[in-house]
Amino acid sequence: MLTFSGESTGRFCDGVSRRNFLQVGSLGFAGLTLPNLLRAKDAATKAGTPLNNKSVIWIWLSGGATHVETFDPKMTAPSEYRSVTGECKTPIPGVTIGGTFPQIAKCVDKMALVRSFAHGSSSHRTGTTLVMTGYNDRNNMKPSLGSIITKARGTTHPGTGMPTYVRIGSIRSDGGGWLGARYQAMSPSGQARKDMTVSVDNDRFGARRGLLDSLDTINRNIDRTGQIEGLDGFEQQAFNLVLGDAKDAFDVKKESAKTRARYGGRFGEQLLLARRLCEAGAGFVNLNYGGWDMHSNIARSLKSRSPQMDQGISALIEDLDERGMLDDTLVIITGEFGRTPRVNKRAGRDHWGRLCTLALAGGGLRMGQVIGKSSAKLEVPTERPIHPQDLMATIFHMYGLSPKLQFTSPQGRPTYMVENGRPIKELI
Repeated sequence: MLTFSGESTGRFCDGVSRRNFLQVGSLGFAGLTLPNLLRAKDAATKAGTPLNNKSVIWIWLSGGATHVETFDPKMTAPSEYRSVTGECKTPIPGVTIGGTFPQIAKCVDKMALVRSFAHGSSSHRTGTTLVMTGYNDRNNMKPSLGSIITKARGTTHPGTGMPTYVRIGSIRSDGGGWLGARYQAMSPSGQARKDMTVSVDNDRFGARRGLLDSLDTINRNIDRTGQIEGLDGFEQQAFNLVLGDAKDAFDVKKESAKTRARYGGRFGEQLLLARRLCEAGAGFVNLNYGGWDMHSNIARSLKSRSPQMDQGISALIEDLDERGMLDDTLVIITGEFGRTPRVNKRAGRDHWGRLCTLALAGGGLRMGQVIGKSSAKLEVPTERPIHPQDLMATIFHMYGLSPKLQFTSPQGRPTYMVENGRPIKELI
C-alpha cells in the first residue's frame, strides 16, 4: 500500500508531535482504481494553467535555525550577540556568512541573502504555518505554497508523469488545506518507494484494469462524500510513477559514485534526489533538515549540524549551475523563525520571530546580493522588511503567475492566495 506522509514528523521543545499518514490504495488486485485515476488526471489537466518549467527546492531547517550563525553573523555586534562560530568571507566584498559554512560561502555570488525576513511569531506551530502558507491559520486550512503551485500547474508533469509537488520529509502545514487532498504533496518514502515496481506483467495489469472498469460504478455509488475524488490525485501520481519512466528519478543510485560523494551523507542524498526530481519535471520539492532548536550550547550543536548542510547545499547549487538548471530552479533555505539575538545562560539561543532565516539561489532571479538589514544587535529589520507573503508573491512571479492569483473557496468565493504580499523587487 502506498503511504503518503501528512503533517511533518518530529517533536520540538513545545511538545508539538507531527506524524500522520494517508494510505491511498494498494497496487494489488482492486486497490488501484484506475478509472478514478484517469478522471482525476483529465480534471487536473483542465484545471491547471500552462506555466513555465521552473521548479522550487524548498529546504526547511525545522526547529528554527539561527539567523545569526547562518547568514547574518554581524561580527561588529557585542560579543553576546554576534556569531559564536565566527564568519566566512564570500565572493561579494564585505559580505560574510556564519563560520561553519565555508563551502556555501563560496556560492554566495549565486545567492541572495535576506536579512530582514520576519513575521513576529516565536511559536513552532504558528511560525511554520506563517512561512508555509503566508497566514496565521490556527485551523490549518490555508493551502501551502506547494499545493497552490500544484493547483495552478496541474498535479503531474504532462510529459513525464512526475508529480508536481513532492515532499522528502514532511513539514507541518505543507498540505492542500481547503484546496483539497488532490493537491497534497506526494511522499515517495518507505513502503511507497518499494511499491513503485510493478509485480505483474503488462497483460495481467491490463486485465485487472478491465475488471476495475466494471467496479468503478460501484465505487462511485458507495462514496458520494468527495473522499474518492480527493484521493484520485494521489492515486494518479502513484499510477504514473509505477508505469512511467518518472520512477527512475527517485533512485539516486543511478548517479555516479563521484556525484553521490560530492553531495555527502543522508541530507546530501535528499538534495541530490530533489535535483533529480526537478530534472524529471517536479515543480515543487520540500526537504526537511531538522535539529535547529538549539536552546543550549549552540556552538557545539552547529559544529555537529552544519557540515551536512554546508556540503549538500553548496553541491546542489554548483551542480544545478553546471547542468544549466540553476536559472530554472529556485533553491530556498528557511525555517519557522530565527533565534534570540542575545546568547542565553546555557550558551544557546531561544525562539525569535522578529527576524528569521532566509536565503535563495537561482530561479532566474537576481542573485549575488544582500536584501534588507538587521539592527545593530540583530533584533529586528531596520531596512526593507520582508514578510512570508512577499516571498510567496515572488515565487508566483517566478512561475509566471499573478501575485493576485485567486481560486474559488469551498464557500464559492474567489479568494486571493496572497492578500498583501508583493514580489521582492530586488530579485526581479
